[in-house]
Amino acid sequence: MQQQHKKQIHRFIKIGFVTVLIGGVSAGALNHWPRSEDPTQPTFELPQPDNVQIRQINALQSLPPTKRTEQLQAIAQKKPKASVEQNRARYLLASDLLQQQQPQKALEQLNNLETDYPTLAPYVLRQRAQAYTQKGEQTQARETWQTLLKQHPQAPVAAEALYALGRNEPKYWDQAIAQFPAHPRTIDIVQQRLKQNPKQPQLLLLLAKHGLYVENYVSILDRLSENYASQLTPADWEAIAFGYWEKQVYGKAGMAYARAPFTPRNAYRIGRGLQLGEKAGALEAYQRLVNAFPDASETSLGLLRLSRLTSAPEAIGYLDQIISRFPDRAGEALLEKSKLLDQSNSRESAAQVRQTLLSRYGTSDAAAELRWSLAQQQATAKDIQTAWKWAAPILTNNPNSEYAPEAGFWVGKWANELGKAEDAKQAFEYVLTRYPSSYYAWRSASMLGWEVGDFTSVRQLQPEVIRPATRPELPSGSETLRELYQLGQDRDAWTLWQTEFQEPMEPTVAQQFTDGVIRLGVGDYLDGIFMVSYLSEREKPEEKTQYQELKQQVSYWQALYPFPYLESIENWSQERQLNPLLVTALIRQESRFMPGIRSSVGATGLMQVMPDTAMWVAEKIKLKQYQLNDPDDNIKLGTWYLDYTHGEYADNSMLAVASYNAGPGAVAGWVTKKGIADADEFVEAIPYSETKGYVKSVFENYWNYLRLYNPEISQKLAQVSAQHPKPVQ
Repeated sequence: MQQQHKKQIHRFIKIGFVTVLIGGVSAGALNHWPRSEDPTQPTFELPQPDNVQIRQINALQSLPPTKRTEQLQAIAQKKPKASVEQNRARYLLASDLLQQQQPQKALEQLNNLETDYPTLAPYVLRQRAQAYTQKGEQTQARETWQTLLKQHPQAPVAAEALYALGRNEPKYWDQAIAQFPAHPRTIDIVQQRLKQNPKQPQLLLLLAKHGLYVENYVSILDRLSENYASQLTPADWEAIAFGYWEKQVYGKAGMAYARAPFTPRNAYRIGRGLQLGEKAGALEAYQRLVNAFPDASETSLGLLRLSRLTSAPEAIGYLDQIISRFPDRAGEALLEKSKLLDQSNSRESAAQVRQTLLSRYGTSDAAAELRWSLAQQQATAKDIQTAWKWAAPILTNNPNSEYAPEAGFWVGKWANELGKAEDAKQAFEYVLTRYPSSYYAWRSASMLGWEVGDFTSVRQLQPEVIRPATRPELPSGSETLRELYQLGQDRDAWTLWQTEFQEPMEPTVAQQFTDGVIRLGVGDYLDGIFMVSYLSEREKPEEKTQYQELKQQVSYWQALYPFPYLESIENWSQERQLNPLLVTALIRQESRFMPGIRSSVGATGLMQVMPDTAMWVAEKIKLKQYQLNDPDDNIKLGTWYLDYTHGEYADNSMLAVASYNAGPGAVAGWVTKKGIADADEFVEAIPYSETKGYVKSVFENYWNYLRLYNPEISQKLAQVSAQHPKPVQ
């Protein structure tokens, strides 16, 4: 967010991934339109709660305790007793009562529940021990903890008993460390012991392996690396390297991987870590990878990195190795080679290389990139017919390319300019069918006249929103984990998952999705959304297939587009007469719903409000006290400023959103220079790449919230997908 009179500061939170003509036009028209299923109508289902009783409890789990007590009591008192529905209701009631400091009433609900509810039996005992502790009945609490250890010694929740008992008898804490090293209670134990005696490398190593979420995690890795290097095994170094890598401390990660087992992945990360960390040795590390693992998939990427670190003649040699040995990456290497040849003024050779790319590797992503760049050149030269011919083949030859949604949309716009209205309609419907989650799907829906808002009208819309009443089943984890998740016991589910998630370095698709969903449950939206979105980077064929199947699930998309802080968003959006889904979309892009997040320049909270801007807005609205890390205060201030930027640009939401990121002064200059006769062309011409990406991302977010949670748009999208649009001729 920027104040009009303040110097522009780029502080957009980036959450994502690091990723001339040939001799004549040879592209043709589309021959067919590839089919794609609409994700709102999945054909491959994750397990769903299939019991009406389960769904009733599931629907209550999201309500605060004060709003569900009567319903839970009614279910708990139903006959016959000891039904699954009743057991779940009793457990939730006991949890709520403990939170409300009513231990005696909680004990009444828990009476004999461990017998009736075996799935959560150890958790029932945990709750009973906690209730006795609240009552001050320490003897009964201790006996209950002992019963939990005796009856469920292998259940991870037994770590809670070991923690409680170990306060007086250290042997129990020793047992927790030995038996449940990844359990968060054990992490607490380790941290307490390190405070008493910080010189315990084995405890530091335990935190390095299992405590990625602890506040001072990187400093723990530093202490191990600097003070105990000679005592660490290669496996220990791999754990440390992985920790640095996850925390994006790439230089130190590369150096740690150099002391880990020498595998293709680790060898690549040595070079990449050193390169990203701006440390010496990256070139030598990549060369060592190439020599040691000539056939590994990581080697092809290492060769590509080498080509970008060396001069043209040597770089071309590396690229030629990729072309001859790694067909999956040959297209990318050919495109890189053509650029190097252009830089060397070898125009004819460059054109021949591009022709080879299109003829031999025409289905590669690199071919899509080349086609789209050529289409853009022709569009800039106002040769729309040729631009259309270059863009259209992307949809048949490169339908999975990142350029395909954009190409499909512009095929439609250019078809309109060429007077081909039916072709334009088919192109827009194709984008909606094949790429329903993209920014260009929203633009296509708008071009088709759907009630989704345009840049100049989206502010005024107040779309109906229906959030799912139930949760999907987790695809990974134990029965106990799934039960806790279904009951909305998210903190307990997260705690249990820390012990069940055994392969964080190489998770399966199901495990990674489960991890992301569980993170979302405890409010870790930043990493939760990242874990789910990063599934798109899978490269193994079987994993790609699993990911594509998962993408057909509405639950996948709902995990990517969650709805926290809905009450505050709706309240302040209504106050400012803003579309609440637009506000939600902007918050998702600014902060990933993390209220305590703070940028390097001081932008704070959900809407990343700058402190000086907050003071300015607070003056305007006569707000004397506020906290930027308080969600409601932040949304109050942020929505006022978003309303202000809309006012500066006659309610043009595209300009308002761009101004929110880049500042009104910058946007005003772009409008003066370029004009906004064609809003889509204006977006593509935004000179700040960050702001251009920001605008597209915010409106893509908006569209996804609309298509997922608005029943009318969801239904229209399903209908279009079922029609299987015909090709443009």
